Amino acid sequence: MTGVLFPLTFALAAPFWALMILLPRWSWTARIVGSPLIVLPVVVIYALLVVPAFGTVLPAVASPTLDGVRELLGTPDGAAAGWAHMIAFDLFVGRWAWLDSRERGVPALVMAPVLLLTILLGPLGLAAYLGIRSRWRPVVAAVDTEHLG
Repeated sequence: MTGVLFPLTFALAAPFWALMILLPRWSWTARIVGSPLIVLPVVVIYALLVVPAFGTVLPAVASPTLDGVRELLGTPDGAAAGWAHMIAFDLFVGRWAWLDSRERGVPALVMAPVLLLTILLGPLGLAAYLGIRSRWRPVVAAVDTEHLG
């Protein structure tokens, strides 16, 4: 089962990354990516890998040691679970950055490499976005005072 779940993990996340990077202004992209449920398929894969091994996983993460984590991730199931964990969190962080960038008016051409960096090296993508986001302030919608009773 692990041999199927490992490649399926990124395959389920890739369409959402493609929408954010390649079609950032398409109205359906905002509708789809606006839901935090886009990470759910990857979370299900993670659960399928971790729940059956919960007795082994819990001690390794409740009181982590380098050797314990290395041993846990050094198995096919452990590596696949670690991969699903990374893909789920990277997608969630990428989604947050994409939504936040839209609120701030960050250009799509600026966000594309940040999102690619997030896909490849998650925390560095997050750091890059945190570094650039302060250059843009959130866009405040104009209030229509004429129709405010």
